[in-house]
Amino acid sequence: MAKAQNSDKDKQPVIVRLDASARNEAKSILFHAYRHETTFQYLFDHKRPGYDQRVRATIRELLSLYFGLNQDAIGVMVDNSLVAVAFIGEPDLRLDLAEQLSWRLRMVLTAGFSSTRRYLDYHRQIKSLLPEPQAHQLPLMGVHPKYQNRGYGRLLLKTVEHLCEENPRGTGLVLDTGNSRYLGFYESEGFRTLGRIRLGDFEDYVLYRDVQPASKAATPA
Repeated sequence: MAKAQNSDKDKQPVIVRLDASARNEAKSILFHAYRHETTFQYLFDHKRPGYDQRVRATIRELLSLYFGLNQDAIGVMVDNSLVAVAFIGEPDLRLDLAEQLSWRLRMVLTAGFSSTRRYLDYHRQIKSLLPEPQAHQLPLMGVHPKYQNRGYGRLLLKTVEHLCEENPRGTGLVLDTGNSRYLGFYESEGFRTLGRIRLGDFEDYVLYRDVQPASKAATPA
């Protein structure tokens, strides 16, 4: 009798730090993770031809921006394949995309003027909800659809939280989602709703959870 081959489910995930050499793999994962999400469908007008190209262009430009700013990026590897990624914005970054002129120009040329304008407005509204004191941001996180529902998203988020705890400059973590199906998952991880952003006929939720810096947690009473 032939031996049964191990499935992907049997293989142990490994957390890795990413650099710009992982750009193409990360772009593919995020494209597949986001292209069917209502937020991206609204921002980049999925009813108009060229939607996939606009999503790809936006993800490509965002990755270039975050790698260029030396922001933390981590991934989950399974059997030497990258299956999930997350990008973490520093708490003191408070990135204003409207001031990133070269990024805006590339976005207009690749994603189009209307999509760029919608994305900038969306980013501005998220920025207006960010709490004080400053918090870490999770602008991009995705698990490839083939590897979803295996706990990799929770593992990735737990790792992000641990990295944030190691940074004394932030006291919280902010992310957003336009998919209400994810709210239960984020709430189970300690997130609460900061506010909502109206995008067409649905709402995008901006979520926050406290993160205790390790240096403060270790301080004796």
